[in-house]
Amino acid sequence: MSALPNDVGANAEPLLTIEHLSVRFGETLAVDDVALSIGRGERVALVGESGSGKTVTALAILRLLSDARISGAIRLDGEDLLAKSERAMRGLRGSDIAMIFQEPMTALNPLYTIGEQIAETIVLHDGVAKKEAYERAARLLERTGIPEPRRRLFSYPHQLSGGQRQRVMIAMALACRPRLLLADEPTTALDVTIRGQIVELLRELQRDEASKPGGGMSVLLITHDLNLVRRFAQRVAVMEKGRLVETGSVEQIFSAPEHPYTQRLIASRPERNVLPVLPIAPVLLEAKDVSVDFATKLPGFTGWWRRGRFRAVDDASVSVRQGETLGIVGESGSGKSTLAMAMLGLQRTAGGAIEFQGRLIASYQGRDKLGLRSHLQVVFQDPFSSLSPRQTIERIVGEGLALHRPDLSGEERRKRIVSVLREVGLDRTVLQRYPHEFSGGQRQRIAIARTLVLEPRVIVLDEPTSALDVSIQQQVLRLLTDLQRKYNLGYVFISHDLEVIGAMAHRVAVMQNGAIVETGDVTRIFDEPAHPYTRKLLKAAFDR
Repeated sequence: MSALPNDVGANAEPLLTIEHLSVRFGETLAVDDVALSIGRGERVALVGESGSGKTVTALAILRLLSDARISGAIRLDGEDLLAKSERAMRGLRGSDIAMIFQEPMTALNPLYTIGEQIAETIVLHDGVAKKEAYERAARLLERTGIPEPRRRLFSYPHQLSGGQRQRVMIAMALACRPRLLLADEPTTALDVTIRGQIVELLRELQRDEASKPGGGMSVLLITHDLNLVRRFAQRVAVMEKGRLVETGSVEQIFSAPEHPYTQRLIASRPERNVLPVLPIAPVLLEAKDVSVDFATKLPGFTGWWRRGRFRAVDDASVSVRQGETLGIVGESGSGKSTLAMAMLGLQRTAGGAIEFQGRLIASYQGRDKLGLRSHLQVVFQDPFSSLSPRQTIERIVGEGLALHRPDLSGEERRKRIVSVLREVGLDRTVLQRYPHEFSGGQRQRIAIARTLVLEPRVIVLDEPTSALDVSIQQQVLRLLTDLQRKYNLGYVFISHDLEVIGAMAHRVAVMQNGAIVETGDVTRIFDEPAHPYTRKLLKAAFDR
């Protein structure tokens, strides 16, 4: 029995009560006899590794698990949600209970503008006119930290950065001021300053609602960001393998965790273990005064659209030496990923020059350009969407070899694939399996193997650990450090997690509105930041 007492915060009458909840998918028991209560206006964090049952528990509350067998009781204000009809649940979803999903790109409809999607929620549940719904949508976008909110109403999801899409999801969830907010990794794709804004926004909404009948909005926060838990939650519930193993106040869990699993989670922090860069290490990749522009549509005075230009990167200069990690930090939309893609030769530039080992990338043509691709590789933020679901692991990892090393026989290629999988902690038994059969951490290892198999000189790591829980994050960072030591790799490490940057980077470039405002040794930047924006980022990350 993993059922623990339904303890709620002091003076907090239960809004949600979960009793003996079990969820099965076929013969697999995903959630095992969980009991938990959330008080009115209370903030509870549900933490645990990937696959521990956190998200399944939240989806069970909303009755969004069509292929699962659910037993037990889930009561909202004393009414059992498991006994309600589907029609009754549709009335509750969005208005009384709302959810912020982890991956906004799959949760947002790519065919509708942001304004249409937020306004639809408001019109459906509140019955207001469309014009008023758009006004409320613009205010919500502004409150969640999106710049130029009225212009963004007419943007499509693919036109926003990952962090901006997540803020849109948060705005949609808050549109009807629900009594219970289920937040599944709501700040995973957000930079530290916006993360702080969202935390304050949720608290502000709770204060606004506290004086109304029924009390303030309750929040169930699902996250692997322990810093966020410490700053936001009042109580913590810890899940392991579908079972609730420990609950308690934030102070109790962080200062004196009792369960061995909780102790291991609390201890999982990034550790700095990088070698210094040799003074004679050559520069592998360099950007000199690089600018990147995007075409954009702007509303004209007569209501017609006119074309404009948006400068995403403005005269940026950075370099990466052999065996060095360059960390690039900044808020979402600051130009981090755009600069990195330009350095890889995957994004057209409006000015400046990019060199690989002293030669202009623009000068590479034909087979030379193909060879360049093998030396410059990238690991993306979301390993699930970057790995083809229709291909086996052998084909995914070996695809680059088939293109760049056609001289290898099938047997030689397989030996190379097995060898590189072993380097990232996987064995040959995974060759004929598919991406969906692996956890998030394992998929990221496969993505790293896919780049490593070509023996690159530089790897761009675009938020490679943001979607991973803390213990798996620690493993992946250790793996990246070991690989850099062994192969003398140069890394361009993009992240909004400054704790990770502090553990991995030798030098840091800080970007704001497309420009690099400060660059230097990581220790100097973190200890003595010169630019006000850098100080703002560090304060938001470490509460300095």
